Amino acid sequence: MTWDPRSLPDLSGRVYLVTGSNAGLGYFASEQLVRAGAKVFMTGRHPNRLSAARAAIRRRVPDAAPDATEVLVLDTSNLGSVRSAAASVRGRGPLDGLLLNAGIVHPPKTRETTIDGHEVVFATNVLGHFALAGELLGVLAAASGRMVWVGSMSTSLTPYDPVDPQLVTGYTGWRAYVQSKVATTALGFEADRRLRAAGVPVSSVVAHPGYSTSGRTPGIVGVNAPTKMTRFADNLQGVVTQSKEHGAWSLVRALVDPEVHGGEFWGPRTVARGEPRRQPASRITRDPEVAARLWAASEAATGVAWPFAQAARAGSAGHRD
Repeated sequence: MTWDPRSLPDLSGRVYLVTGSNAGLGYFASEQLVRAGAKVFMTGRHPNRLSAARAAIRRRVPDAAPDATEVLVLDTSNLGSVRSAAASVRGRGPLDGLLLNAGIVHPPKTRETTIDGHEVVFATNVLGHFALAGELLGVLAAASGRMVWVGSMSTSLTPYDPVDPQLVTGYTGWRAYVQSKVATTALGFEADRRLRAAGVPVSSVVAHPGYSTSGRTPGIVGVNAPTKMTRFADNLQGVVTQSKEHGAWSLVRALVDPEVHGGEFWGPRTVARGEPRRQPASRITRDPEVAARLWAASEAATGVAWPFAQAARAGSAGHRD
């Protein structure tokens, strides 16, 4: 099937949750899903920013249904917030897809911890999403749904092995970011292995947006307003960059294309930019020993054990074509 990211298949009746919906990749993924007829739970940390993003989608997709978007406060760095949001979503019925997008792209220069005591980059980019996916596994299974973890091309550039995932020693902002993306990608592949083994009808896919920058992204009131200097600097790199609107293409295809399968890795055609294609993932993210270690660390840190047996039963009871 030829895939046109500018003209998605009809997603009417489908329901998705996107973390970090108020700006960047999460906003554009949400807009693209709504434009195709889906309902989207738009989540983020700041109610006002979420409201502005929802208003932007209403302006830009005027023919969308009044209930096509619903905002929900969810801070992936705070496990209490994750549990609260997940409980709210579980009461709304089956969920067709979960886009685990929110994250810190520009880490602090010195190590910081969250209210739960975890290193903030690993907590936000990895632990919150691990917990959320586990908490929502049953409603995903009821719809034979899909989860998409957002990786990064940085895992091939600098494949740090996260033996100390929370960087108790040796913290640098770059290392924290890359390790979080190695962990995210490895957990996405490990999730698919475990879901298959348990007979849960949920697929787990990893996608990355290439080199997507704000300065090449359309200006949208309340969502994206880069300065003239940012526009100038980012346009100087135009040969190897793209807008976040286009960066979201890989994430959305991984989430909704019926020809995408669990355990796959998707990204832009030239790695940094372009239309989405299936790609090879870096070796470290495919290492089952690394993945098993990260899975155990994530369970211990979050207190969330994915309910595979329960989800398999929910999938059998709620299966739909």
